[in-house]
Amino acid sequence: MTSPKFPVPDSPTSDAAPGPGTDTARDATPAPDVVAPAKKVGRYSMLPRIAGKSYIPLGLFARVPLAMLTIGVLTLVTAVSQSYAIGGFAAGAVGVGAAIGAPLIGYLADRLGQKHVLLVAAVLNAIAVGAVVVLVYATAEFTTAATAAVLGTTFLAGASSPQVGPLSRVRWMALIKKMPTEQQGPLVDTALSLEGTADEVTFVLGPALVGLLAFMVAPWLPLVLAAAMTLTLVTMFAVHPTQLAVTGRHSGIADNAGYLPAESVNWFKVAVPVAGMVCMGAFFGSSQTALTAFTGVFGSVDQAGLMYAVMGASSAVTALSVAYWPVSFKHAWRWTLTAGLMAAGAVMFLLPDSLDTMIVVLLLVGLPVGPTMVAIFSVGSVIAPPQWMGTVMTALASGVVAGTALGSSIAGALAQSSGYQSAFVVPIAAAGSLFLLGLASAMVLRRQVTVR
Repeated sequence: MTSPKFPVPDSPTSDAAPGPGTDTARDATPAPDVVAPAKKVGRYSMLPRIAGKSYIPLGLFARVPLAMLTIGVLTLVTAVSQSYAIGGFAAGAVGVGAAIGAPLIGYLADRLGQKHVLLVAAVLNAIAVGAVVVLVYATAEFTTAATAAVLGTTFLAGASSPQVGPLSRVRWMALIKKMPTEQQGPLVDTALSLEGTADEVTFVLGPALVGLLAFMVAPWLPLVLAAAMTLTLVTMFAVHPTQLAVTGRHSGIADNAGYLPAESVNWFKVAVPVAGMVCMGAFFGSSQTALTAFTGVFGSVDQAGLMYAVMGASSAVTALSVAYWPVSFKHAWRWTLTAGLMAAGAVMFLLPDSLDTMIVVLLLVGLPVGPTMVAIFSVGSVIAPPQWMGTVMTALASGVVAGTALGSSIAGALAQSSGYQSAFVVPIAAAGSLFLLGLASAMVLRRQVTVR
């Protein structure tokens, strides 16, 4: 497929993004809305020219510590306490903390600007994660009080987690808003497709890195590495020149990438994509838990993570394809179609009777997952007023976290009482709910433009 081409400036670009009303604009990449008709590049090639060459890899690796946190806490606490229950509660506390803290971080970033909020969050999170390691190893016996202290600390680690993924999406929205109107729609799809793929890659990379380091060295190493990566990479992300495009709405800087002074949020409309992300999280959590029960039947529980990565890999690939879908194919209907395919595919979870056939099913089921996530984030970007974009994007991300915990717990209970086939009913139900919410989003957006 030949990718559409966009005109870009002739001169080489620096790694900085121009900040409105600042002197850095003189030495940075030419403003995106000043376009020369000289060279032609594809959509994905256009993104580094908009945000700078280092932005995409930085945005990818800066979100890895968050992907390592939950499984890292589970691994460490379980290994030291010798209790799967306490380890599970600790991991759940991380999820609850992230679900509560993420929208708060997004709100503060909208209000104060991303830079200072992310810098503070990076320091607090590194301290909290370090405290988890120290406290767990300092606990000689996991009494009720000691366990409560561990859970409180892991909750704080989750609540302070820097929300790189959602806030990166906000930056793309603001940067692309400076492009010519006819280019904005395709470029938004491209940026969100890239972000969806980055999420999928880190969902696979983070747990794999935790498992490798914990097995080869010690269970404390993944969390120590995550804290160090947070201090360095999140700090670099926070100060990257693209943050100038999303200065807080009370900063008083003019031409703030379309951030408007006063526009309220219709939280009823926002609740639709948030509920969609809860269902998406429930699909993830229940699939992983049911898959663990399935592999346990064959005595291969340790392969569950690798098998789950197969679904993540196919999902990541198809997420990239969304950039080339027609702009006329509205986001809500994309959501509806791909969620319908997810629901139909999830039924296949009930068919395999061997590990090999399950791998094939996971590969097929994963195909519509990435595009569905991209579509839901796209719907959220349409519904959210620009000055509330960070709040809405982080609310969507917290929906995934909350849904994952919910799906895992329900599927775990069913697997324990009735076997893995009953547990696989949960992802089927979650995907079916996603389909219905896709129809609801189409109704919500029927009078709204697709791209702001």
